Amino acid sequence: MRPILALAAACLLPLPAAAWEARSDGPLCILTHTEPGAEIRLTYDSVGPEYTITLTAPEPWPQQPVFALRFEGGRGLTISTDRHILSPDGRSLTVIDRGFGNVLRGLAENSRATGLTGARSLSFSLEGAAPEVARFEACGAAPSV
Repeated sequence: MRPILALAAACLLPLPAAAWEARSDGPLCILTHTEPGAEIRLTYDSVGPEYTITLTAPEPWPQQPVFALRFEGGRGLTISTDRHILSPDGRSLTVIDRGFGNVLRGLAENSRATGLTGARSLSFSLEGAAPEVARFEACGAAPSV
């Protein structure tokens, strides 16, 4: 009977919520979000200066000449690039650039985003992203020690 009670108690515990989180690791600013079927990671390294965004999917991304990121909600927009790279297993797609103003505005001002390349897409929620995007941007503006 005790295992049943333990199982019942475990079912009452809150599940980990999908959330956006900004943090720093030395000079690197990091913004992450994970939800079922999608992992998103942005970095800013002031040494470069350089921004990255990586979208990781359960299945490999197809090799395509253009990657687009579509934002939906309050201030929708679509941005695209031909400067993306795939990880060796193809599951992670990364874009590196010296400026990410449109990406950061899109994350902060919309409710959903979708990465697109060829017929493949990866959609993720932007709920709760705005305050963490602000923390991420503030991290990059902090003076170096």
